[in-house]
Amino acid sequence: MTKESPSRPATVKTKRTFEIVASRFNAQFVDGLVDHATQELSALAPEATVSIHRVPGSFEIPVVVRELASQNKADAIISCGVILQGETDHAQNLSRSVTDALQRIAVERGVPVINAVLSFDNEDQACARCLENEINRGTEAARAAVEIANVLSELRGG
Repeated sequence: MTKESPSRPATVKTKRTFEIVASRFNAQFVDGLVDHATQELSALAPEATVSIHRVPGSFEIPVVVRELASQNKADAIISCGVILQGETDHAQNLSRSVTDALQRIAVERGVPVINAVLSFDNEDQACARCLENEINRGTEAARAAVEIANVLSELRGG
Protein backbone atom coordinates (compact mmCIF):
# COMPACT_ATOMS: atom_id res chain seq x y z
CA MET A 1 0.00 0.00 0.00
CA THR A 2 1.30 3.40 -0.87
CA LYS A 3 1.45 5.96 1.89
CA GLU A 4 1.68 8.88 -0.51
CA SER A 5 -1.32 10.71 -1.88
CA PRO A 6 -1.30 11.86 -5.48
CA SER A 7 -0.16 15.43 -5.85
CA ARG A 8 -2.84 18.05 -5.57
CA PRO A 9 -3.97 19.43 -8.95
CA ALA A 10 -4.26 23.17 -9.47
CA THR A 11 -7.44 24.91 -8.41
CA VAL A 12 -10.05 24.98 -11.16
CA LYS A 13 -11.76 28.28 -11.83
CA THR A 14 -14.34 26.92 -14.27
CA LYS A 15 -17.76 25.57 -13.35
CA ARG A 16 -17.73 21.80 -12.83
CA THR A 17 -20.30 19.26 -11.74
CA PHE A 18 -19.31 16.34 -9.55
CA GLU A 19 -21.65 13.59 -8.38
CA ILE A 20 -20.89 11.36 -5.40
CA VAL A 21 -22.69 8.04 -5.01
CA ALA A 22 -22.21 6.68 -1.51
CA SER A 23 -23.25 3.53 0.28
CA ARG A 24 -25.11 3.71 3.60
CA PHE A 25 -23.56 0.36 4.64
CA ASN A 26 -20.47 0.77 6.85
CA ALA A 27 -21.61 4.39 7.19
CA GLN A 28 -18.89 5.51 9.60
CA PHE A 29 -16.18 4.77 7.05
CA VAL A 30 -18.12 5.83 3.97
CA ASP A 31 -19.03 9.14 5.61
CA GLY A 32 -15.32 9.73 6.20
CA LEU A 33 -14.65 9.20 2.48
CA VAL A 34 -17.50 11.50 1.49
CA ASP A 35 -16.49 14.22 3.95
CA HIS A 36 -12.88 14.22 2.78
CA ALA A 37 -13.92 14.11 -0.89
CA THR A 38 -16.32 17.05 -0.56
CA GLN A 39 -13.77 19.11 1.37
CA GLU A 40 -11.13 18.50 -1.28
CA LEU A 41 -13.56 19.23 -4.13
CA SER A 42 -14.48 22.53 -2.45
CA ALA A 43 -10.81 23.45 -2.19
CA LEU A 44 -9.88 22.40 -5.74
CA ALA A 45 -13.03 23.50 -7.57
CA PRO A 46 -14.71 26.24 -5.52
CA GLU A 47 -17.24 26.96 -8.27
CA ALA A 48 -18.25 23.31 -8.61
CA THR A 49 -21.64 21.83 -7.89
CA VAL A 50 -21.35 18.69 -5.78
CA SER A 51 -24.33 16.38 -5.27
CA ILE A 52 -24.43 13.34 -3.03
CA HIS A 53 -26.69 10.35 -3.71
CA ARG A 54 -27.04 7.66 -1.03
CA VAL A 55 -27.73 4.03 -1.79
CA PRO A 56 -28.22 1.04 0.56
CA GLY A 57 -24.92 -0.74 -0.11
CA SER A 58 -21.97 -0.99 -2.46
CA PHE A 59 -23.79 -3.37 -4.79
CA GLU A 60 -26.35 -0.65 -5.57
CA ILE A 61 -23.78 1.99 -6.47
CA PRO A 62 -23.32 1.06 -10.17
CA VAL A 63 -27.00 1.41 -11.11
CA VAL A 64 -27.11 4.98 -9.78
CA VAL A 65 -23.73 5.77 -11.35
CA ARG A 66 -25.08 4.49 -14.68
CA GLU A 67 -28.15 6.71 -14.40
CA LEU A 68 -26.06 9.77 -13.60
CA ALA A 69 -23.61 9.00 -16.41
CA SER A 70 -26.47 8.63 -18.91
CA GLN A 71 -27.67 12.15 -18.04
CA ASN A 72 -24.35 13.58 -19.35
CA LYS A 73 -24.30 16.36 -16.74
CA ALA A 74 -21.40 15.25 -14.53
CA ASP A 75 -17.77 16.08 -15.20
CA ALA A 76 -16.92 13.12 -12.97
CA ILE A 77 -18.66 10.71 -10.63
CA ILE A 78 -17.09 9.49 -7.40
CA SER A 79 -18.28 6.16 -6.00
CA CYS A 80 -17.77 5.68 -2.26
CA GLY A 81 -18.30 2.42 -0.41
CA VAL A 82 -16.57 0.17 2.09
CA ILE A 83 -16.57 -3.61 1.95
CA LEU A 84 -15.16 -5.45 4.96
CA GLN A 85 -13.89 -9.00 4.61
CA GLY A 86 -15.97 -11.58 6.42
CA GLU A 87 -15.61 -15.32 6.82
CA THR A 88 -16.63 -16.14 3.23
CA ASP A 89 -15.46 -14.92 -0.16
CA HIS A 90 -18.56 -12.73 -0.60
CA ALA A 91 -16.50 -9.54 -0.14
CA GLN A 92 -14.16 -10.43 -3.02
CA ASN A 93 -17.09 -11.27 -5.29
CA LEU A 94 -18.86 -8.05 -4.40
CA SER A 95 -15.73 -5.95 -4.88
CA ARG A 96 -14.98 -7.45 -8.29
CA SER A 97 -18.58 -7.07 -9.45
CA VAL A 98 -18.77 -3.41 -8.43
CA THR A 99 -15.34 -2.58 -9.87
CA ASP A 100 -16.13 -4.23 -13.21
CA ALA A 101 -19.50 -2.49 -13.46
CA LEU A 102 -18.07 0.94 -12.66
CA GLN A 103 -15.29 0.60 -15.23
CA ARG A 104 -17.74 -0.59 -17.88
CA ILE A 105 -20.02 2.39 -17.23
CA ALA A 106 -17.13 4.86 -17.44
CA VAL A 107 -15.85 3.47 -20.72
CA GLU A 108 -19.25 3.00 -22.35
CA ARG A 109 -20.64 6.39 -21.27
CA GLY A 110 -17.44 8.43 -21.56
CA VAL A 111 -17.89 9.83 -18.06
CA PRO A 112 -15.08 9.46 -15.53
CA VAL A 113 -16.05 7.22 -12.63
CA ILE A 114 -13.67 7.33 -9.71
CA ASN A 115 -13.79 4.05 -7.81
CA ALA A 116 -13.53 4.64 -4.08
CA VAL A 117 -15.45 1.47 -3.27
CA LEU A 118 -12.81 -0.01 -1.04
CA SER A 119 -12.25 -3.49 0.34
CA PHE A 120 -10.52 -3.99 3.66
CA ASP A 121 -9.51 -6.96 5.76
CA ASN A 122 -10.51 -5.19 8.96
CA GLU A 123 -11.79 -2.01 10.55
CA ASP A 124 -8.27 -0.77 11.39
CA GLN A 125 -7.44 -0.63 7.68
CA ALA A 126 -10.74 1.12 6.98
CA CYS A 127 -10.03 3.69 9.72
CA ALA A 128 -6.60 4.49 8.31
CA ARG A 129 -7.86 5.05 4.76
CA CYS A 130 -11.32 6.51 5.36
CA LEU A 131 -11.11 8.53 8.57
CA GLU A 132 -7.50 9.66 8.86
CA ASN A 133 -5.94 12.52 6.92
CA GLU A 134 -2.59 11.05 5.90
CA ILE A 135 -3.78 8.56 3.25
CA ASN A 136 -7.48 9.31 2.97
CA ARG A 137 -8.94 7.70 -0.15
CA GLY A 138 -11.78 10.25 -0.29
CA THR A 139 -9.24 13.04 -0.73
CA GLU A 140 -7.47 11.01 -3.39
CA ALA A 141 -10.76 10.34 -5.20
CA ALA A 142 -11.56 14.06 -5.31
CA ARG A 143 -8.12 14.85 -6.71
CA ALA A 144 -8.51 12.18 -9.38
CA ALA A 145 -11.99 13.49 -10.27
CA VAL A 146 -10.75 17.05 -10.74
CA GLU A 147 -7.71 15.96 -12.71
CA ILE A 148 -9.58 13.66 -15.11
CA ALA A 149 -12.36 16.25 -15.56
CA ASN A 150 -9.66 18.75 -16.59
CA VAL A 151 -8.06 16.31 -19.04
CA LEU A 152 -11.38 15.46 -20.68
CA SER A 153 -12.39 19.10 -20.84
CA GLU A 154 -9.16 19.90 -22.70
CA LEU A 155 -9.64 16.96 -25.08
CA ARG A 156 -13.24 17.97 -25.76
CA GLY A 157 -12.31 21.58 -26.44
CA GLY A 158 -13.74 23.02 -23.23
